[in-house]
Amino acid sequence: MTSETTTLDDVLDTFEFLDDWDERYKFIIDLGRRLPPLDASEMTDDFKVRGCQSQVWLIPERDADGRIRFRGDSDAHIVKGLVALMLLIYNDKTPGEILAVDARGLLEKLGLASHLSPQRANGLFSMVERIRTIAGAAASA
Repeated sequence: MTSETTTLDDVLDTFEFLDDWDERYKFIIDLGRRLPPLDASEMTDDFKVRGCQSQVWLIPERDADGRIRFRGDSDAHIVKGLVALMLLIYNDKTPGEILAVDARGLLEKLGLASHLSPQRANGLFSMVERIRTIAGAAASA
């Protein structure tokens, strides 16, 4: 994701350490800032996530071992951070591993579902569903 490798465990530890949600939001935004931007030519309807208030793009790529790696971007800072979080959760997994992830459980553990606006939460779960759809199609192929 970046030269400064951040893991999902790092995010969980940081969220535990940070007491206030303003600081947690800043941390999420910082995760997004570390994402390399997509090229404008990649920001097409084929890769756009439907159901997000902001514009979000997720591009899946499969390696020779069948693992899926996503690249993503958004036009909103907080949402780009949420994209980065989704990449930490789902990148470099097989389709079966992706489908087995309890994203709702992880997001509840982070407290995100209850601290995002309803529109942002819906967008976040739209990203999860898009990733699961891609993994499901890859598992069936």
